[in-house]
Amino acid sequence: MQRVTSREFQRNFGYYQDEALRSPLAITRHARERLVILSASEYKRLKRLDRQALAVEDLSDAELEAIRKAEPPAKARLYDHELVAEHGGDT
Repeated sequence: MQRVTSREFQRNFGYYQDEALRSPLAITRHARERLVILSASEYKRLKRLDRQALAVEDLSDAELEAIRKAEPPAKARLYDHELVAEHGGDT
């Protein structure tokens, strides 16, 4: 990701506005990233991927039952060794 100081960004706003349409642009102040500018289409794409966290209490009985009955796909067993290595227990 391209980085630019806030001062440089202010001096050449039009140029960096066009740059941000091509790829996200980090704006820095005192050598620290403070903002990221990206195109509206990229922002909308990211918002579509946004997930909402819910408390268990907010789930319906039907949703809780569906979770209880859910089974991981067979392919998930390929990663069981990671649980054993990380947590030291049986799977």
